[in-house]
Amino acid sequence: MKTATRRTLTRLAFVAGVRVRDREGHLDVTRDGRTQFRIRGASREVVTALEGMTGSLAAPEPVPSPPQEQLEAVLNRVIRLLEHHIVLGDTVALRLEPLVPGLGHSPADVGADTPVRLNRFAFLRVHEGDLVLESPLSPRRARLQADPVRELAAALGAGTTAREQALALDLPVTVVQELLGHLAGASLVDTADEDGSFAADRDDVLRQWDFHDLLFHSRSRMGRHDYPFGGVFPYTGTIEPRPAVRPLPAGPVVALPRPRLEDIAANDPSLTAVLEGRRSVRTHAETPLDLDRLGEFLYRCARVRAVTAARPEEGMPYPASSRPYPTGGASYDLELYLSVHRVAGLEPGMYFYDAGGHRLVLVNADEDDRNAMIGIARVSAGGIDAPDVLITVTSRFQRLSWKYRSLAYAATLKNVGVLYQTMYLVATGMGLAPCALGGGDSDLAARTLGLDYLQESSVGEFLLGSRPAPAELPPAGHLSWTPVNDADWHLRCERDLHPATAPGRPGTPS
Repeated sequence: MKTATRRTLTRLAFVAGVRVRDREGHLDVTRDGRTQFRIRGASREVVTALEGMTGSLAAPEPVPSPPQEQLEAVLNRVIRLLEHHIVLGDTVALRLEPLVPGLGHSPADVGADTPVRLNRFAFLRVHEGDLVLESPLSPRRARLQADPVRELAAALGAGTTAREQALALDLPVTVVQELLGHLAGASLVDTADEDGSFAADRDDVLRQWDFHDLLFHSRSRMGRHDYPFGGVFPYTGTIEPRPAVRPLPAGPVVALPRPRLEDIAANDPSLTAVLEGRRSVRTHAETPLDLDRLGEFLYRCARVRAVTAARPEEGMPYPASSRPYPTGGASYDLELYLSVHRVAGLEPGMYFYDAGGHRLVLVNADEDDRNAMIGIARVSAGGIDAPDVLITVTSRFQRLSWKYRSLAYAATLKNVGVLYQTMYLVATGMGLAPCALGGGDSDLAARTLGLDYLQESSVGEFLLGSRPAPAELPPAGHLSWTPVNDADWHLRCERDLHPATAPGRPGTPS
């Protein structure tokens, strides 16, 4: 789009879904049918101006004074519902839509020869049919609605100046300066200092954020976006919810022993003992874990205790289950797969844990695949020997995303955290060797376990095995640190759990 205009024009408009209704004695400003503001004493000129700011891409011209002062007061009150339209010629080229309520917008001054670049956290994507520019650092979403603005955004990836882009886009340099000023004012574009350097490159806080981490943080909580959030059930009536208990994969089945509650209650240490005595143990004893102990561990950590059909009257229009650890909305998206290296009474292989039937299903007997999975785990754990069992935690993602928007994957990771703690405490109480890992290979897991990466893939890894004799383990590394609050509790509880533990040698922190 070529234009001879020398300047851009900025106008205000209400965001989508806003309506202004003139009632007797007051004015209602509604969004999606809900009253947001009730304004009394507005003049007819102000009412007309507000009505003209809805359902179109640009606001009318300002009304004459003195109502202009009243209009500005009203606009300051409803600021969280206002977006800025940057008009180029006769076209709205750029729309700046509010993401953070209550913040205004002021364009920055950008010199014709000042180096500018896209902010490191900014990204382009398609939203509602438009190309939009967003950043977790920005209080606004920029909707790029004309070719010159889209081309300008693309050129900012390599860094440029307003003068360079004016030549490339065949636009007056003042127009490009104003467009860049709006993007810079919205924290979507960085401008260089007088020495040509960028302040963001010197910011120690920003330097320690990865792009995806900051974006994930901002989009999985309220406050920095306007997207649907929480349990909104976006697919009710269009997509059926996934079953509460995962259907079994094909393969030979191995029944697992079931523990008795009376035996567990008679032998378990106290909650305080396992909380304080818990530690990560990365090496396993010469004698392997056995099938009875493995069955008890899985039963206590992850079995299905009960199931229910959908209960819409209780706000749960989907089937659900109950298990020993908590999850958001009783979704229980997590599943366990075991890469077995050595377990007495069980052949090596890769197994799915059927939490409903308390049994294992062999899904892959290939030794190379099993060794590849265990090899990644050994690297993640610091180069240890092959563990007795690698437990791969997967998520059936749609169990959460069917109900939740924006926070679904964040809830998955929280579910992994509480499962990790459950596994740590149960393993500690049983006298086993537990160790959670911080990373794994989801593509490798999907291939070797026969999973669809987008429907179910790995989100956590956990090592389990027989615990070495106390004398064969170094004490927890924090025992050599400066004590603060009853640091000796850990040592006392560990001695109670494993009486022969001998402290004194430096170790690796758990």
